[in-house]
Amino acid sequence: MPIPVSLIGAPTDVGAGARGVSMGPEALRVAGLQTMLESMECPVFDRGNLNGPPNPWLPASDGYRHLAEVVAWNTAVHAAVHAELKLGRLPILLGGDHCLGIGSISAVARHCREQGKKLRVLWLDAHADFNTSLITPSGNIHGMPVACLCGHGPEPLVQIGGHVPAITPQSVRQIGIRSVDEGEKRFVHEMGLEVFDMRYIDEMGMRHTMELALAMMDSNTHLHVSFDVDFLDPDVAPGVGTTVRGGPTYREAQLCMEMIYDSGRLGSLDVMELNPALDVRNQTAEIAVDLIASLFGKSTLMRR
Repeated sequence: MPIPVSLIGAPTDVGAGARGVSMGPEALRVAGLQTMLESMECPVFDRGNLNGPPNPWLPASDGYRHLAEVVAWNTAVHAAVHAELKLGRLPILLGGDHCLGIGSISAVARHCREQGKKLRVLWLDAHADFNTSLITPSGNIHGMPVACLCGHGPEPLVQIGGHVPAITPQSVRQIGIRSVDEGEKRFVHEMGLEVFDMRYIDEMGMRHTMELALAMMDSNTHLHVSFDVDFLDPDVAPGVGTTVRGGPTYREAQLCMEMIYDSGRLGSLDVMELNPALDVRNQTAEIAVDLIASLFGKSTLMRR
């Protein structure tokens, strides 16, 4: 039986360096996300949009931009995602900037601890998002969520899930990475984060990459996918604020999603950083919905 799906909108750009991703949840709805999921026989509950503080658009203070507002939004996301997981539903967080992954993934990690499950996080992104206040060039917290989840960040953020760290670097597989700040490179290496960057994908192919990223999961593993739309090459998906050329093609991204579905382990999803203000006729939102369809089992032919 298809698992019930809950849509949770988080319309904020409070952790980003450009405005516009606050419109992302509605763009995904306009692109037909709910209709697509229902056509695949998934019961869908649209929980509407969460509320939080507005973006004050201030410079960084003590290494962070808008820390209090980021904490408020992530606290709301954590509560909403955890509530849907307790109801046995698959939450899809519609962002919003990627700082919201702190609240979402800390909620998933909390649920896994309560259920005695193992956690695997696939971080599909052009960026490692492993900055801290000491090495960030901007102070934008959407460049810090993985580090915060691994316990390296301001106390109000790292403690949101009630357990520090919320996850370990060993539970994360990063895919499609091609833009990492200089200090961040060293920190990623020191922490042992498993990164399948674009050179690896170019050399080994998406199939081999995904086989490794999904390896060693079993029936007691909860798989969370955090999908930053800038994972895709900007020729495919222009509607993002931090485009980086040289990302996965449309077909490579489809294979990535299809193999995640084939694993049978998907339990929660983030769709982040969609910026309709920079898009072309909602093209990026429509491509995101198309890829999510593959993530939920759409295929050209029936697979044995």
